[in-house]
Amino acid sequence: MMKLSIVVLSFNTKNLTVKCLKSITSQYKNYLGKEIELILVDNASQDQTISAVENLKIPSLKIVRNKENLGFSKGNNEGVKDATGKYLLFLNTDTEVRDQGFLKMIKFLSENEKIGILGGKLKNKDGSSQPSCGSFYTLGNLILMLLGAGRFGLLRESPKNVKKVDWVSGACMMVRKDLFKKLSGFDENFFMYIEDMELCFRARKLGHHTYFYPDLNLIHKELGSGNRGFAISQIYKGILYFYKKHQSFWEFLFVKVLLTLKAITALIIGLLTNDAYLKNTYGKALKLAI
Repeated sequence: MMKLSIVVLSFNTKNLTVKCLKSITSQYKNYLGKEIELILVDNASQDQTISAVENLKIPSLKIVRNKENLGFSKGNNEGVKDATGKYLLFLNTDTEVRDQGFLKMIKFLSENEKIGILGGKLKNKDGSSQPSCGSFYTLGNLILMLLGAGRFGLLRESPKNVKKVDWVSGACMMVRKDLFKKLSGFDENFFMYIEDMELCFRARKLGHHTYFYPDLNLIHKELGSGNRGFAISQIYKGILYFYKKHQSFWEFLFVKVLLTLKAITALIIGLLTNDAYLKNTYGKALKLAI
């Protein structure tokens, strides 16, 4: 059995994917095929991602070719079906690996059996820290998020030291494979966004902690294939589904009201200012909320 299976999910990000895989092979060339395996899951990209990756001729690289865009949750779950590692590492294509920090993460997990999920520190291209872990979306936190408090670091952070947290970003998330299988993987009702928090939420229910690990050098460019309007729609859907699945009926109704009010407010502002982005984005979000 491999120690680690690195699962990289791609969708129309050819150049980013090539750079990401090159950075992994550069840092872990002595481990690939021995202790670490690399799995690329492609969600039916139309930009020749597969051929570009094949030209890299990475030894022992596994490529999973999905016939359609399955989204983040289901796409990664498909990749895990081919994984043989004791630990799984989900890594975004818009990341660049600059050291061997994943080996330290493996060691940390092996020495701490109660920790089921470990998130790695993400950095911006200028080296500054990127908020990549946070608090669960309780009603109070959700209100703060809708009021824009996330911009001030009240809900997400990037600790300087190893720290127990509620959830970590799926852009760099290491999970014990046995726990991932026990949880039946990512919930495939989430197409994209919220699925990382929800996985950590279910892991905690089973008594497994989630920690943040800062001792690695990983650049996250945040240049994926999505866009802001699409992200907001998916976050709306994800929050509603999370509350419907895990919280009481009254909390779910309260959240629907909160999201509806947020969408109406943003839509009115868009109409008054003739802001096409606000009108289009929150018009769609309102339909999801009501």
